[in-house]
Amino acid sequence: MGTMEDVSIIPQPVGDTKKVDLTMNLVERKSAKGITAGGGISSGITNGPLAGLIGSLAIYHKNLFGRNQKLNLSLERGQIDSIYRINYTDPWIEGDDKRTSRSIMVQNSRAPGTLVHGNQPDHSSLTIGRVTAGIEYSRPFRPKWNGTCGLFFQRVGARDDKGKPITRDFYSSPLTASGNTHDDMLLAKLETVYTGSGDPGSSMLAFNVDQGLPVSPEWLVFNRVNARALKGLAVGPFRLLLSLSGGHVVGKFPPHEAFAIGGSNSVRGYEDGAVGSGRSYAVGCGEISFPLKGPVEGVVFADYGTDLGSGSSVPGDPAGARLKPGSGYGAGVGIRVASPLGPLRLEYAFNDNGVGRFHFALGLRN
Repeated sequence: MGTMEDVSIIPQPVGDTKKVDLTMNLVERKSAKGITAGGGISSGITNGPLAGLIGSLAIYHKNLFGRNQKLNLSLERGQIDSIYRINYTDPWIEGDDKRTSRSIMVQNSRAPGTLVHGNQPDHSSLTIGRVTAGIEYSRPFRPKWNGTCGLFFQRVGARDDKGKPITRDFYSSPLTASGNTHDDMLLAKLETVYTGSGDPGSSMLAFNVDQGLPVSPEWLVFNRVNARALKGLAVGPFRLLLSLSGGHVVGKFPPHEAFAIGGSNSVRGYEDGAVGSGRSYAVGCGEISFPLKGPVEGVVFADYGTDLGSGSSVPGDPAGARLKPGSGYGAGVGIRVASPLGPLRLEYAFNDNGVGRFHFALGLRN
């Protein structure tokens, strides 16, 4: 947990019996606070001489009040992306016998709007700014099952490359649901996750719901459901991995909240969001991985995604304005290298139009 300097277990025999007492010695760290800085490369959509570069800075305390509570102030900054975040976490609320954790966060983020609204034909950029504040609780409720619920306020709006608030993109598609320069919403969130043993034959299931609450007449009211299932199967040195994800949105929502299809974590062989953006979606993937040498493994994969014909029901039909197909598939090969931060993925895929594309990402495919 980062709060202990040393942990040791000493076995001691109990009389003449065959039982053993285990004594655990814990040495707490003298200081659990510090500052970290770093940099990296993002696989997101960026352009220019510094495309993809990210810098980060964090100030943290891992043992607040001597109760293993954590306070973190962090900054991540890229060419377009930025995230400023203050996060407080109590990993086990005192007096609770259900192992419930509590997290409070305030965040200001900016991200490219290209997933849904694409690269502007006039080469201008469009960013989505989001201010979020909320609280969430999480706890295990059965072996391998974990549940999370929370309440979050969000204020979201779009800006052009000069930082000026805008309400429509190049194609005159709306960028907010309210017609104002920003949308306000209060979201109740519920998530349930099943995690298997982690071995090659394990499974994973995640289901989450976001519900906009009608606190004010101008605040957005919508319901968004998203689910993902994954199943692994080991056959000799090979591992087969099948995954399926899907979702649907009902109610009044801004176009940038639509489900974007295509990219490194969706349908490879396409740019991020290039297949479509819809009120509904389904994406399936099949992979076969095999060891090569040491931490390196090879992979062969095929992906398919569709907006289920819902692209035109997104306000302004941003996918239709950009002639996105609404469905597509890709197939390819790649290598993965195990690292402390997760697998490094380098993949090459062809889409159903015969166009090839490299994908680089860190971590397992979402």
